Amino acid sequence: MSDKTIIYRREGHIAHITLNRPEVRNAINVELITAYNETLNAARKDKEVHVVVITGAGSAFCSGIDLAFHRGTTVLEYRSFMEKLYWEMTDIQYNMGKPTIAAVNGPAMAAGCTLAFSCDLIIASERARIAYPEINVGLMPAMHLVLLPRLVGKHKAFELAFTGDPIPAKEAERIGLINKAVPHEQFEAVVEEMAKKLASKSPLVSKYCRDVFYRGLDVEFRKAIADAGDVVAILWDSEDRREGMSAFVEKREPRWKGK
Repeated sequence: MSDKTIIYRREGHIAHITLNRPEVRNAINVELITAYNETLNAARKDKEVHVVVITGAGSAFCSGIDLAFHRGTTVLEYRSFMEKLYWEMTDIQYNMGKPTIAAVNGPAMAAGCTLAFSCDLIIASERARIAYPEINVGLMPAMHLVLLPRLVGKHKAFELAFTGDPIPAKEAERIGLINKAVPHEQFEAVVEEMAKKLASKSPLVSKYCRDVFYRGLDVEFRKAIADAGDVVAILWDSEDRREGMSAFVEKREPRWKGK
């Protein structure tokens, strides 16, 4: 599956989605976000896909919303675009049932951060920079005003959102905004290693664990603990649990069935 704004390929159990508008640093217009959501949803439904890796073509991950494209749109048109970017995309990610990795190969700006931070893990090249420059063009970083304080604390989040200044990938790693910042020449290998590690796990257990993980972020602590206990009990009766324990005792690699 591929589209002129999105490139999709699957290698084994790993799906790769590439934003493909390098001439505008992969800026997001209606066509791109529509194709991206459709592709992400297709990967979600594909039982052969255990992990999804998202990156950008060329030297940038994503420069954010295509301001030239959107400058003349009406409020209703822009609202429709926002629904695709924020509600539809984040709903698909929330319900993916499998890990997603943002492979940030270059600058991630504004709505480009929205795509990256909707993923479960973020691995960045040291060439990458992270920024929320919306305030410089009369906008605000929308969901990140809610998300950032939860990730890096009130004061650092305020600085990022209200100055619009970029930070290098190593600084983003230091403050806990991303998982890893690695030398550019090692970047692809590190992403691939992580993707293969995640893909080697039982897809059934990964789905249940991921569901519990995100529900736990949404609900009160004691309810989250009760939910986790219920799911562990369900998994105990799965073929993958029995296979995993047998493989451990027999000192061999497990053969997952996803059941």
